[in-house]
Amino acid sequence: ALPGRLGVPILIVQHMPPLFTQTLAENLNSKCALNVREAVHEETVEADTVYIAPGGRQMRLVSGSEGRKVIQITDDPPENNCRPAVDYLFRSVANNFPGQAMGVILTGMGSDGTVGLRLLKRHGCFVIAQDEPSCVVYGMPKAAVDAGVVDAVLPLEAIAGRVVSAVREG
Repeated sequence: ALPGRLGVPILIVQHMPPLFTQTLAENLNSKCALNVREAVHEETVEADTVYIAPGGRQMRLVSGSEGRKVIQITDDPPENNCRPAVDYLFRSVANNFPGQAMGVILTGMGSDGTVGLRLLKRHGCFVIAQDEPSCVVYGMPKAAVDAGVVDAVLPLEAIAGRVVSAVREG
């Protein structure tokens, strides 16, 4: 439901093992208006592109030369028993690009993401969580909601529209 001209990049962490994320990226790319691909180490992020963390690897966003935003793929240890871990990504975004991002936490087991969302909130970022009725597993969104780090709790079908309006509102 996201438009092809959103104007910002999207980075996704999906708890998946190696090999599966490439297939996920290809599948989503065939269905989305945005360009979707598995992230590559040291690539510069571009608007209107979705980057999926490679399965079994950590992904972070850092500041490159001339203000570029650069993806780094690492073999750093798991966090929250996950690699890739969304806390790892969120922390890098909060620390390197304060107030310039939005966090969205969707269905999933455990609490990965809550610590990173707390840091994003401290740095002035907007946070959305998927609501319980539309989740397959209301673990990760529930942990974030219970921690008080969420600005909006929405059903899955409303999240894309809220992301678009937040991006366009600045």
